[in-house]
Amino acid sequence: MNADVLINSLARFPEILRAVVGALDDATLRRRGGVQGQAWSIVEILCHLADEEMEDFRARLELTLRDPRADWPKIDPEGAARTRRYQEQDPHQALERFIAARQANLMWLVSLGVVNWSLAAQHPRLGALRAGDLLASWAAHDLLHLRQIVKRLYEAVGAAAGGFDTGYAGAWTA
Repeated sequence: MNADVLINSLARFPEILRAVVGALDDATLRRRGGVQGQAWSIVEILCHLADEEMEDFRARLELTLRDPRADWPKIDPEGAARTRRYQEQDPHQALERFIAARQANLMWLVSLGVVNWSLAAQHPRLGALRAGDLLASWAAHDLLHLRQIVKRLYEAVGAAAGGFDTGYAGAWTA
């Protein structure tokens, strides 16, 4: 595993995210996606990213490195979206909260020095997850949600097109 590449990916993501969502209007940020409007809006995605940054990846990686046998803290991303009322949150504050947490986490990652990325914790559903699996998944998680944000933007363009067709641009296949 090339941890430096993964950590650099984590380091680049906040500015990519800011470039994609920073200038969007409120209606676009709050527009839910999917066939029946059930998919998360961009503001919900931003809140999720901020919460995951503070409650999931670092917490679980840190615990795995310190004591692989310890139980991980429980998280419920779907439940958090409802109970924390993500859709009503300020998207710019959520973005800044994510960026601040990411900066703190990057400082922590860099401070680790030599890491045994093979240390594994037991996930109740997924089985053994190594520290390296968590780091790689952390970087991939950013990109999965970037794709989700781009999909919301693609859907917004389709909606704005009204009766006109976007097919000439090409098919959305992702």
